[in-house]
Amino acid sequence: MRYLVPMLSAALLSACSITESKAMEKPLDGPVLVIAHRGASGERPEHTLGSYTLAIEQGADFIEPDLVLTKDGILVARHENEISETTDVAARPEFAGRKTSKTIDGQTMTGWFTEDFTLAELKTLRAKERLPQLRKANMAFDGQFEIPTFEEILDLAKAQSAKTGRTIGIYPETKHPSYFASIGLPHEAPLLALLERYGHVDKAAPVFIQSFEVENLKALRAKTKVRLIQLMDEKGSPPDRPDLNYPAMATADGLKAVAAYADGVGPNKALVIPRTLLGNLGEPTTLVRDAHKAGLAVHPWTFRRENYFLPLSAKSGVDPRAVGDVVSEIRAYLATGIDGFFSDNVAEAVAAAKD
Repeated sequence: MRYLVPMLSAALLSACSITESKAMEKPLDGPVLVIAHRGASGERPEHTLGSYTLAIEQGADFIEPDLVLTKDGILVARHENEISETTDVAARPEFAGRKTSKTIDGQTMTGWFTEDFTLAELKTLRAKERLPQLRKANMAFDGQFEIPTFEEILDLAKAQSAKTGRTIGIYPETKHPSYFASIGLPHEAPLLALLERYGHVDKAAPVFIQSFEVENLKALRAKTKVRLIQLMDEKGSPPDRPDLNYPAMATADGLKAVAAYADGVGPNKALVIPRTLLGNLGEPTTLVRDAHKAGLAVHPWTFRRENYFLPLSAKSGVDPRAVGDVVSEIRAYLATGIDGFFSDNVAEAVAAAKD
């Protein structure tokens, strides 16, 4: 991963300020939700029970697992079904022969894929930090955690809810659902079966199911009353619907269409407040207002504290790894009336949201 960070003077960094935007709409349903993106992934290797546990301890309302499937049809949490960046599989000689190339969502990938391993085999692997260039401290936890199943994450949320006295929600993403369906491993049946087992069957459940695709959300809508979220990137199209594009889906008319099958949207945060040419936050778009008019909640992603990810005026300097002022960035988005947001850094997110 390459990091292109402008070499700007401290004077310029301090001179540029984040746009102060006025509130456009109030959140739909009470307090703004803090969604722990892959757990407390800014401080632990992502998608591990250690990461989720820390996120809960830091006050997250929801924990977010990206769900892929094993060869034997078990849902597990990984950022991608290709696992060489997030596990030690490449160092395991017994699995050297599993390395292969596949085309997923139109992109050719080479590595090791969850669908080529049974759950028992995956459980022999250990997780590692996905962004070692930015998060060197997290590497101290490499090798300490297994790949968790979705069932184990549900168990954790249930146990922590009982322990803390507050409800810990689950925010699963179906990862590459049309690809997995094409190889005979659809998400829907095992996902809904597990949710039903834990009593999560309606809109009152502490659950949101999210996807970048469209048709699997429509299929889920016909099978569950659990809240659904249409994810949207800054550009591009849903992998299963190349006839659509995300910016058009984020318009007032596009959001009305999304409201026919989803309860909210999870936009790339640039669709809510784009950045200027200098890299500061610009003026908010009308997305939040338009989504609320359509009856949709808005949960943008992803807020991270490293300079590499921050607006120019929130950076602490030119080192991409250094910690900047993510709280000020989050507050600018809160002023637009968002209903929740994803963050790798739960402690800072809670501080911003609960002020």
